[in-house]
Amino acid sequence: MDIGIFIFPTGDSIRPDELGAEVEARGFESLWFPEHTHIPTSRRSPFPGGGELPPEYSRSHDPFVALTAAAMTTKRIRLATGICLIIERDTITTAKAVASLDVLSNGRFVFGIGGGWNREEMEHHGTDYATRFAKLEEQVAAFKTIWTEDEAEFHGRHVDFDPIWSWPKPEQKPHPPIVLGGGTGYTRQRVVDFCDGWLPIGRDTDAVLEGIEDLKQRAEKAGRAMDTISISVFGAPPQQDVLDAYAEAAVDRVILPLPPQGREKILPRLDRYAALRT
Repeated sequence: MDIGIFIFPTGDSIRPDELGAEVEARGFESLWFPEHTHIPTSRRSPFPGGGELPPEYSRSHDPFVALTAAAMTTKRIRLATGICLIIERDTITTAKAVASLDVLSNGRFVFGIGGGWNREEMEHHGTDYATRFAKLEEQVAAFKTIWTEDEAEFHGRHVDFDPIWSWPKPEQKPHPPIVLGGGTGYTRQRVVDFCDGWLPIGRDTDAVLEGIEDLKQRAEKAGRAMDTISISVFGAPPQQDVLDAYAEAAVDRVILPLPPQGREKILPRLDRYAALRT
């Protein structure tokens, strides 16, 4: 089982290029950055984690810019969005950003996506909260078309464009792995139907382990082999017993959280994480 690292890259935290080099030097497998374009000041949507929304949610760098900076100081680690809110993004320009990062990193990008939770944030981008997952499904299908066809076109309810030329194509073929975040049965069914991996949040270990069994049943019913679906537990507690449980459940990677702090606090924490066994 691999270990990845997750952080909100902000102006107050260790720089993404510096962090990438330190993560790679300690033998970690991947580095993950989240996305929020902004946070509406109304704060009508409650924070799913409970309590006050941490300030880093409104202070994070654009993930594709930050991951490109990390790509320039690394050679081995995977670089990932965890997660990219594609439902708030233009489909064609996002397809190009993904392909460009994958090429510039020599095929190391993992495309973590999700539907999000902040209703007002989506509305500012013209996205309807109620139909966000219908839009997400069309976007994924359109991405794959743009990445794999020289003349791509797509006609759906939420995504619609006539034939286009768009390069570069991704370094990874047919495209970078697409992993979907979320903890519901609906999410796991979407993973089976059109994604390459499941990205559950790891706060509740028992819930994740139950979800893995549900995912296996859904894959079997659909006639899809589980070795075509990766499992990456996002924000897993950095505890040996938890990691052992996930390894026993054949989880592919756990992604450990870092606080948005400077290198003087981040590097000792990375050293502690590096001592964990997998």
